[in-house]
Amino acid sequence: MIDWDTTQAAIWRPKSFKLRAVKEVDGISMDDLLGIDEQKKQIIDNTKAFIENKPCNNTLLWGARGTGKSSLIKAVLNYFKGENLRLIEFAKDDLLDLPEVIDEIRELPYKFIIFCDDLSFEDGDNSYKGLKPLLEGSIELPPSNTLIYASSNRRHLVTEFHKDNKLTQVNDTQIHYADAVEEKISLSDRFGLWLSFYQGSIKDYLEIVDSYFDGVECDREVLHKEATMFSNYRASRSGRCAKQFFNFYSRKVAKND
Repeated sequence: MIDWDTTQAAIWRPKSFKLRAVKEVDGISMDDLLGIDEQKKQIIDNTKAFIENKPCNNTLLWGARGTGKSSLIKAVLNYFKGENLRLIEFAKDDLLDLPEVIDEIRELPYKFIIFCDDLSFEDGDNSYKGLKPLLEGSIELPPSNTLIYASSNRRHLVTEFHKDNKLTQVNDTQIHYADAVEEKISLSDRFGLWLSFYQGSIKDYLEIVDSYFDGVECDREVLHKEATMFSNYRASRSGRCAKQFFNFYSRKVAKND
């Protein structure tokens, strides 16, 4: 059993069919995340409403890789530390077990965020059905002390194929979806708040690089040139890429001191 009085986060372990308490929680803060101010504001406001028993939404954070989606969810936990908020991480392959965990936590005096990272489902994968009772309920209402925060690289979580659309028709200017299409679109629709993430400009990327090298004495022109080359090699200008560049280039700066 998890002692939630002393445990801030837990991870579901399907082989042992139990939650494992997280001893070392990622300490990322909101201040560490640059270039996503609007997304930060919306998720903070939504989480604050959740904690205060006000109307709030399950949230889907979707967009380009490495742009801070998962980091923002982890930062929420740290932002509201001490506010009776707890987080449970679920791998998408284990979501069919989620109702069992919900039964365990439903009556507890804490607020729980179910964190699903890199959420997407391929054709024939029905594990997403484990989310539906929590997103919209069944004969039993969804628990008032639980929200889902999920990250994904795509807006429509279940892969759509051309064959799914064969029975979709337009009659009298109205679209009548085939059952397969309706089923797949409806999963994303059950998240009331969508937060979009995009790769920024090279200027945005270099500002993140500068934040990592704050207080480090080095030639900024050379630093920016090297950082730009690094991002070009990876075809990415994300915050993740900026951090990877820092891990790479900071060693070179240290050798020159």
